[in-house]
Amino acid sequence: MRVLAAILGLLIMWIILWDAFETVILPRRVTRRFRLATAFYRLTWKPVAAAAQKIETKKRRESFIGYYGPLSLPMLLTLWALGLVFAFALLQWAAGEQIHVSDHALDFSIVLYFSGTTFFTLGLGDISPASGLSRFLTVMEGGMGFGFLALILGYLPVLYNAFSIREANITLLDARAGSPPTAGEFLRRQAPSGQLRQLFADWESWSARLLESHLSYPVLAFFRSQHDNQSWLAALTTVLDASAFAMAALSEECTYQAELTFALGRHAAVDLAAVFRTTPSSPPQDRLPPAELEHFQNVLSAAGLASKRGPEVTDKLNKLRSMYEPYVNALSERLLFPLPQWLPDKLKADNWQTSQWGKVALPETSRKVLARLPDEV
Repeated sequence: MRVLAAILGLLIMWIILWDAFETVILPRRVTRRFRLATAFYRLTWKPVAAAAQKIETKKRRESFIGYYGPLSLPMLLTLWALGLVFAFALLQWAAGEQIHVSDHALDFSIVLYFSGTTFFTLGLGDISPASGLSRFLTVMEGGMGFGFLALILGYLPVLYNAFSIREANITLLDARAGSPPTAGEFLRRQAPSGQLRQLFADWESWSARLLESHLSYPVLAFFRSQHDNQSWLAALTTVLDASAFAMAALSEECTYQAELTFALGRHAAVDLAAVFRTTPSSPPQDRLPPAELEHFQNVLSAAGLASKRGPEVTDKLNKLRSMYEPYVNALSERLLFPLPQWLPDKLKADNWQTSQWGKVALPETSRKVLARLPDEV
């Protein structure tokens, strides 16, 4: 019985330590199917997602889901800590009655209590090891508890720094593509400036950082943006939509950079869908039917951004869309992020144009530049 306890304790300790190493320290995607952290997020996310889908108000739903990502971190760390305490208790129990207790009969609950006080380095002194093996396990557990605290202190700043970098660019997209962002606004607002190629280059870099950070720390995918009409998935999809259209219908001036941005954005969508083991599936409704595509091109033409037309353009655009839409749609369904439209369905103020006291009154010239749809379309 004590031999089985020792084997079980060593097995639990190995699983937890290796899982913590892969989750916190290893800076790459882990392809192994069974992981404690993965199982934890699957089991805890399902009831949260089910409860969120019953909330009718979008703002309240986003606020409710927004707590999950930050709360999941201390919950996972607590799971690891309790598992290690239980593992060391099994090892102490397997070592035999080698713990000195002043006023209680020795049983497993006392050993578990001793393991907890040792791991969290409380040093109460009411229980002490009574043999060389027990002392060795005690020192080892105390050192591991100290290292576990250092792990937490080092893990959280890295996560929140990656989150801050991601969100800074999403905030920049507000005035460039609207709130929520759309490919139509992304392209239309840049048409007068001639900065479309540079903007594609900036979002190629953002996609690379998103891919690296979210593969290393998948929990970041659960962190929601500051505004309920923004998300990292909406930003990624908007950039993919815009770059796909540029590749299919715009002049060769920005096609090359659009291809680079599309390649990296699609890479991020595919790999993140694999991390969450989501089956690619096309959106239930066509996001850009032929009539919408024609209207989309009319909007861009009115803004001074001429585009190619015809069956070849439509076929190429549809082929490009089929390369990423199933993956972003799968992520949308799993993480409860709505996918952006290609064009906004009505005129709305951007986030920067609003405040707690109402919308900012803009001059007519500014409204012409920032309006979702030109008056003449």
